[in-house]
Amino acid sequence: MAVFVLKDASLTVNAVSLSSYVQSISLDFAVEAVSVDSMGNNGHQFIGGLQNNSVAVTFNQDFAASQVAATLDALVGTTTTLVIKPTSAAVGATNPSYTITNAFLAATQPVNGAIGDLAQMSVTFTGGTIVKAVA
Repeated sequence: MAVFVLKDASLTVNAVSLSSYVQSISLDFAVEAVSVDSMGNNGHQFIGGLQNNSVAVTFNQDFAASQVAATLDALVGTTTTLVIKPTSAAVGATNPSYTITNAFLAATQPVNGAIGDLAQMSVTFTGGTIVKAVA
């Protein structure tokens, strides 16, 4: 896969596929910089610390059983597993999967919008550990 337009991203939350409701998704895969400065250094030096990941998702809202609200509201204040892929195709070198275990969900927005707006829910999962797979 070369350059492509993101239009078929895959998201599973707590083993429930919510891909068809995702309007936007952003995965921040980060590792904290831990200072190892000492006397004699002429500049700061760092090593990688703990992963500091986040996933921001905007969903088109659905209150049906096993859909957006039912799945996410039940996870508030807990950790869960997320699986994200750029497309719904099989995992491979050009379509890696990112599995985030112990991602924490602090809050949801079950009702959000103004008159005439599409009903949506925006959430941010924080923390957890990412494992990238290409096979």
